[in-house]
Amino acid sequence: MNKRFKPIAALLSALLLAGLLAACGGKASSGDTESGTSAPGTDSATNETPKEVKITLLVDNTQDSVNSANAYIEGFKKINPHIAIELETRPGGSEGDNIVKTRLATGDMADVFFYNSGSLMQALSPEQNLLDLTNEPFQANVLDSFKPTVTYNGKVYGAPIASTTAGGWFYNKKVYEDLGLNVPKTWAELIANNEKIKAAGITPVIGTFKDSWTSQLVVLADYYNVQAQVPTFAEDFTAHKATNAGTPAMLRSFEKLQELHDKDFFNKDFLATTYDAGLKMLAEGKGAHYPMLSFATPALLQNFPDQIEQIGFFAQPGDDASQNGLTVWMPGAAYIYKESKHIEEAKQFVAYVASVEGTKAAAAVSKPTGPYVIEGATVPDDVPTLVKEMLPYFENKRTAPALEFVSPIKGPSLEQITVEVGAGIKSAVEGAEAYDRDVEKQAKQLGLEGW
Repeated sequence: MNKRFKPIAALLSALLLAGLLAACGGKASSGDTESGTSAPGTDSATNETPKEVKITLLVDNTQDSVNSANAYIEGFKKINPHIAIELETRPGGSEGDNIVKTRLATGDMADVFFYNSGSLMQALSPEQNLLDLTNEPFQANVLDSFKPTVTYNGKVYGAPIASTTAGGWFYNKKVYEDLGLNVPKTWAELIANNEKIKAAGITPVIGTFKDSWTSQLVVLADYYNVQAQVPTFAEDFTAHKATNAGTPAMLRSFEKLQELHDKDFFNKDFLATTYDAGLKMLAEGKGAHYPMLSFATPALLQNFPDQIEQIGFFAQPGDDASQNGLTVWMPGAAYIYKESKHIEEAKQFVAYVASVEGTKAAAAVSKPTGPYVIEGATVPDDVPTLVKEMLPYFENKRTAPALEFVSPIKGPSLEQITVEVGAGIKSAVEGAEAYDRDVEKQAKQLGLEGW
């Protein structure tokens, strides 16, 4: 397996925790002076007002992403008033992936775009489409735990946006208190909680499969449990020595999703329910659990501020309480389109995004959902309690990066497959087998050995 994807869970935990606990007076971004911040409104070399330039920025259309992007733009504009940034949006999920790939293929990409790190970045043909940012000064501020997720053939193509996130289960604390439930450490305990919740007339598990990308979380958030049982799975999977259907620990992830359907734990209209509606159900206590990325925290805080402290978060349980741990997602990244006509201005903006000042600007409108991967960037004290509930996992070194960050392979059809498993259209085995066929196509496109 390519060395850039070698799992480094212990190092990841240490570095992320170090970033979280760093003092507020940590090292300032060395990229600041490189990004034109020393003399707002003037050219530092000529002392003349630079000619106004406009660049474009493409982000996904979730409210939190738009809010963060606007915060970056406003903060950057104060320092570089001659550079205007026009914001464009795209859908999330596979539809958004296809738009990004189409715009790159047709030469119609924005100057800068925010997109996933990890395996999805690999599918963008980085050498052909993305600007090499390996030697940019701002990279000195980026923690080494992040860089492999935006590296291809030894070159670094992105800069982190936002904070780390985790995959797990939001839960309504009031429902738990009213029913006398405890946070589960095993899957069996979670199922038992769901049975009691269902008996009380409350939806045990919120399904929002109208937004198909949300259907993946039960499978993806289970990776800590997979790695705990099969430490070499990512390497073997990448080398085509292991499959989803043929690895019991990985198949178990699909079985968990099937079990939620078989026990009728989802809301009746889960195939027509959206992500936004799911957050509302959670906040109002109409649904007790929502398998989701912790990146939903800012949206919950913005839309349901009075309920935010009634919402908690726990790692997806495995079958052994002694191995309970958290699957971690690295932040997405800012990339520069290789054929941009405004490369230098785009670099200045990306340097700002990757600075301590940039993280502060974004944090003002979107609370972080985990540690940052920018040196000196700290998590504010006023984050919701649910974010603080993740800290013990990092402190006790019980985290593992999601599979897509330790293997270049993530099939494009997973969200459609998990919708089918979650809806009872496919069994867990059929879903795992379908996903093995899906990833085979991508692995061959990437030219990986063994495929």
